[in-house]
Amino acid sequence: MTLPDLTLPQMLRANAAEAPEGKAVRQKDFGIWQVTTWRGYFERACDVAHGLRDMGLPEGGHLAVLSENRIEWVLAQMGAGCAGAITVGVYPTSPAPEVGYVLDHADAEIVVCEDQEQVDKVLEIRDRLPRLIRIVVIETRGLRGYPEGLVTSFAALEEAGRAHRMAHPRMVDDVLARQGAGDIALMVYTSGSTGKPKGAMLSYRNLRAQAMAVTDRLNLGPEDTCLSYLPLCHVAEQMTTVMAPVYNRGLVNFGESLRTVQEDLREVAPTIFLGVPRIWEKLHSAIHIRMLEAGGYRKALYDRALAACAPFATVPKPDRSLAQTLRFTFWYWLVFRALLNFIGLRRTRIAMTGAAPIAPNVVTFFRTIGVPLVEVYGATETSGMATSQRLTRLEPGSVGDAVLGAELRIDATGELLVRGDMVFEGYYKNDAATAQTIRDGWLHTGDVAECRDGQYRIVDRIKDIMITAGGKNLSPSEIENRVKGSPYIKECIVIGERRKYVAALIQIEFDTVGKWAEEQGIPYTNFRNLAETPAVRALVEEEVAAANAALAQVANIRRFHLLTKELDHDDDEVTATMKVRRSNIAQKYAGEIEALFA
Repeated sequence: MTLPDLTLPQMLRANAAEAPEGKAVRQKDFGIWQVTTWRGYFERACDVAHGLRDMGLPEGGHLAVLSENRIEWVLAQMGAGCAGAITVGVYPTSPAPEVGYVLDHADAEIVVCEDQEQVDKVLEIRDRLPRLIRIVVIETRGLRGYPEGLVTSFAALEEAGRAHRMAHPRMVDDVLARQGAGDIALMVYTSGSTGKPKGAMLSYRNLRAQAMAVTDRLNLGPEDTCLSYLPLCHVAEQMTTVMAPVYNRGLVNFGESLRTVQEDLREVAPTIFLGVPRIWEKLHSAIHIRMLEAGGYRKALYDRALAACAPFATVPKPDRSLAQTLRFTFWYWLVFRALLNFIGLRRTRIAMTGAAPIAPNVVTFFRTIGVPLVEVYGATETSGMATSQRLTRLEPGSVGDAVLGAELRIDATGELLVRGDMVFEGYYKNDAATAQTIRDGWLHTGDVAECRDGQYRIVDRIKDIMITAGGKNLSPSEIENRVKGSPYIKECIVIGERRKYVAALIQIEFDTVGKWAEEQGIPYTNFRNLAETPAVRALVEEEVAAANAALAQVANIRRFHLLTKELDHDDDEVTATMKVRRSNIAQKYAGEIEALFA
């Protein structure tokens, strides 16, 4: 398949001309869904483009966005594109020092902030940002007394843009006439789990190639809808909120806030859904808690339904026997349909999990209840997914085969290499890292992989592979994901490098364990108190033993320490994408780790 040979802003203009009244975006404000058409989307993007130019953002300049997902995020991105500028996403959960690093490194000239909280972060590190000329804020509550020449509203930006557009009516058309596939569209900063984040430069060629790949693999079209809730500064959400919908005229929904995602999912009932492993784990835990609360015959029916359908969960629907089809249909109407309505995925025709490894039993659980879940693999440097399972081939543990336009091979060291138009253009202001990552046209992913019958399996990050004192190579993520498959365990950090056996730091899932404690009549007051309860330790020991049973003996967790606080981004223990900073954890919990091997 192929898509129009247009850049993303050029494609937005084409949609406005060819389907002006088609629904492009819906945003929920004060409980009401507001619709923006393709014409409205493009017109507002043009106003933003002119407003940015009027503020002094040059062609090729850098616009940063520091906000949760909302229509203003994509209007800023498309407006920057229509002005010939580059968008830089910043995680809204990042503390001021991290925000300052990205804005400074990216040479941001204008930053769009969601609210007063985000503006305050920028002002806190303002003296480190010599290139910053203006802060634009979307929600202006509490902003009286802020520097008027520095801080302005998004509404004022659009208003100034409309006036500038009257005086310079040809500006956007002239910019788009010069815009080409090789121009940089977006800078996405890596998570920085092992060092400072790097700014990956994605060109319009990269974005179009990824849109083609995801459209082909997922069979996307204008009838598809999605809910945008993962951070738009992450390439996975860019893939499903911006790249694919603009090229396919799909409908994007922005909910009221991150706190209302569950409710918004039920209202939107999307046909396409992307969740990182943490989302699937939380949904799994939510269902588990609901069934614990239901108790009695409802819990018994739920258990029987899972037991009846789990054996053929990975059998594609067309390949199921008549008996399997009838059995699933019976339990679907009796149990699973209500569960799918509860999590908002009843109308989803394909769901994805990616961005990090996921516990096999979590995948099996969702396939058992009828969620058409596929595992995908990709990276910031591949502009999104590079491999994906197909619904017609659901091999447990694999991430499928190469998507359209991606060429894959595994080198002599076991590292997965990728080549194709989706491979990024390089790291901003870091030629050495670019040269190390892209060699002879191949992207070196840093992941160890295996390939059997055309299906790829990601073993682990090269740098994370452990070698025990006995010389055995182990994959921490395989062990960790087995343990995290438990609804009672949120995080597991395996330690075993040059050690005689494997140990782990474990963090409980507070909500699920709390509910379990209530059911058992065990009193507790806070996270620490709950984690230190002997009964909770016994519960975790049972879950670890169950995970060990599915692992080779050498990979079994022999001892573990229960963390008495949740790992926190502000404490530099996890990244903005909730990836564990292993080196920081090793230093911070050095005493607890050594005690595990005493």
